[in-house]
Amino acid sequence: MFKHILIPLDGSTRAESAIPFAARIARASGASVTLLRVVTTPIDFSGYAMESPLIMQGVLDADVDNATSYLATIAKSTVLAGVKTTTEVLTGSPALTIVEISSSTKTNLIVMCSHGETGFKRWMLGSVAQKVARHSPVPVLVLRQGDPTLHALVTRPMRIMVPLDGSKLAETALEPAAQLCAALSAPTQGELHLARILSPPEVQENNQPVVITDTSSQVIADARAYLSSVEQRFQRGDLAHLNLQVTASFAFGTDVAEVLIEMAEDGEYLEDNEEVDGCDVIAMATHGRSGPERWTMGSVSERILGATRLPLLIVRPEKPGTKHQKLSAIASSEAIGVKV
Repeated sequence: MFKHILIPLDGSTRAESAIPFAARIARASGASVTLLRVVTTPIDFSGYAMESPLIMQGVLDADVDNATSYLATIAKSTVLAGVKTTTEVLTGSPALTIVEISSSTKTNLIVMCSHGETGFKRWMLGSVAQKVARHSPVPVLVLRQGDPTLHALVTRPMRIMVPLDGSKLAETALEPAAQLCAALSAPTQGELHLARILSPPEVQENNQPVVITDTSSQVIADARAYLSSVEQRFQRGDLAHLNLQVTASFAFGTDVAEVLIEMAEDGEYLEDNEEVDGCDVIAMATHGRSGPERWTMGSVSERILGATRLPLLIVRPEKPGTKHQKLSAIASSEAIGVKV
């Protein structure tokens, strides 16, 4: 279960919309919260840095003081009442600092909004969220800018969709997604929906009806068997203690990201023509194996992050020896102003 949650803030009200969501998770799981404000060098004054370092230092000192007061006010707000809350003000590049502190403070969940205000003393939170989600060693819950459903999401049980491609790497999203679903749904029962997208049968020429061949029938049977085996983990396996309702479905499509977004946002019709509602959150790993029946999960997750209106929980399986490379990649991208 989540024990330490990091909430990066840039001083904007939009970034603050992540706080109620994170507070609900913290209360349900007994987690502590760290509010983080990263102070960056004001671009407007960068031309004076060489001529008068004292001016630059004075500006930074004032920014740090303002950020400290700002976080102290947020920490005392009613939305965080009863939650053990600490504050941290650091200087540097936002994405790099967020990833670094998530490791040093033993954070196991980052909750942040995808966009904040831009301009003097503000981050470009869309770009920051993308970089953090791409490189963070811990799960990142990215909320959508101005999402009108955020208030409702902190007051009712959750239905979270987990896309699976059959790979073990894709399944690494299951446990964090289940923990998030349980925390956001407490004290009631949440629902985890497992989704599998299959390549569609080939369409015959002259608009003739699609014929389900023995091969495609076997693919469908394999998908059902796979999803059923995953469901068993929640009924009798290592995730049974979370007491979640688990459902599953599969769909055909060539554009995996597009089909997943449609399923999650608009709902779907099951095989018996039963209509089911959409989901509140999408949770997925950033990489899975590639191949004839696999997805390129990194590409799919990034497309979903850029297109969906729903909150997205992104889980990146950590590989040994990659921390330094990831931090270097973030630093390099921010130095030249590109997205990583």
